[in-house]
Amino acid sequence: MGDSEHDAATIKAIGSMSRIDAEAWNACAGPENPFVQHAFLEALEESGSATAETGWAPYHLVIEDKSESPLGVAPMYVKGHSQGEFVFDHNWAHAYESAGGKFYPKLLIAVPFTPATGPRLLVRPDQDRALIEGQLIAGGVEAANQLDLSSVNVNFPTERQWDHLGESGFLQRTGEQFHWLNHNYETFDDFLAALSSRKRKAIRRERRGAMASDIEIEVITGSDLREEHWDAFFEFYMDTGSRKWGRPYLTRAFFSIVTETMPEQIVMILARKDGDYIAGALNFLGTDTLFGRYWGCKEDHPFLHFEVCYYRAIDFAIEHGLARVEAGAQGHHKLSRGYLPVHTYSAHWIRDAGFRRAVAHYLEQERAHVSDEIEMLDAYSPFRKDDIPTKTD
Repeated sequence: MGDSEHDAATIKAIGSMSRIDAEAWNACAGPENPFVQHAFLEALEESGSATAETGWAPYHLVIEDKSESPLGVAPMYVKGHSQGEFVFDHNWAHAYESAGGKFYPKLLIAVPFTPATGPRLLVRPDQDRALIEGQLIAGGVEAANQLDLSSVNVNFPTERQWDHLGESGFLQRTGEQFHWLNHNYETFDDFLAALSSRKRKAIRRERRGAMASDIEIEVITGSDLREEHWDAFFEFYMDTGSRKWGRPYLTRAFFSIVTETMPEQIVMILARKDGDYIAGALNFLGTDTLFGRYWGCKEDHPFLHFEVCYYRAIDFAIEHGLARVEAGAQGHHKLSRGYLPVHTYSAHWIRDAGFRRAVAHYLEQERAHVSDEIEMLDAYSPFRKDDIPTKTD
C-alpha cells in the first residue's frame, strides 16, 4: 500500500507486528481487551498461526504523525479464505464467484480466530477519535482498491465503531452470542438466587453431577502456568479443533509464547481425575471481562463441560469483580445457565456495486431475523422476571 497524506498524517500498511513498536501499538489499543494487545497479535504471527502461509497475510494499518509516532492502528489481514473468522460469508463467496467475480483475496480487520467483541480501529487517547477512526476506515478502502480486492470486512467491532463504519458506507451485519452479566453478585449463590426456582435447582444438580466422579478442578493463571499444563490443554484443543474445523488454527508454540508475554491475562481451568488432566477451558482476561475461548477433553463426564466452561468462569468473574463473561460463539444451551443473548456486529465494504446491492438486501433481512430471535430468546430467560440483568451490547 502506498503512503497517502491525511491531515498531515501518513497511513501505511505494515506486514508484521514485529515491525511495530509494542508500546506504541498498545498506547492505541488500550488495556481493556487482551486480543488487540501487541503481544497477542504478535504471538499469532511468531507461532505460525496467522501468516501468509495459513491464509492470513498481515497487512496492519498504521497512521503516523511526522515524527513516525502511531496515532491509530488496526489489525488487518489479506485473507485467502474465510476460515477462522466466525462471521460466515461462504455463501457470498460462492454466489460472487458463480457470477464470474473473484471474492478472494479480501481484506479483514479483525483478530484471527477470535469471535470476541472489541475495538478494531485503535486510536491513541490524546487524538481525535472520530477523525483517526475515519482515516483508518478510508485507509482500508484505499488498500482494497490499490490491491484490487473484493472487499474490506470488519469483524466483531464495538457497537459504536459499527455505527461509525455504517456512516462511512459499510454494510452492517449483526450476529448473536450469549454473555453472562454480573449483577453485583458477591457469591455464586447470589447469582442462583436471581434465577427461577427450576433453573436454580437444575444448575445445582449439574454442578453436583460434574464433580461426582472425584474430579478436581484447578484454576491456573500468571506465573503458575507451566508447559505441562499447555501440553495437556493442547491435546484437548487438537481433538476439539480437528472435529470442529478440520485443522486447528493455533500451533502449540502460540500457547508457550503468550505464557511468556501476557501470563496475567490467561485463565486456564483444568479438570483432573486420578492425577491426570482430562479436560480444560482456556480464557483470556480483560479489565472487566473474562473471555472464554477454547474447551476440550479426552474423557466424557456428565455436565463437566458446563462446570469447566460456564460455572467456573462465573465463579472467577464474581471473585474478581468482573462485569461479564463472554462465552464465545454460538450455543443456545448457554441461556438456561444464565448467559443472555446479545448482538454482535460486523461491517462490510464491497467494491462491486451490483454485488453490494445483493448483499445489502440480504443483510437487511438477516438483521431483522437476528433481532427477532434475540427478543424471542429473552422471553425464555432463566432469571426471575424482576431480576433480569440489564444488557449493554
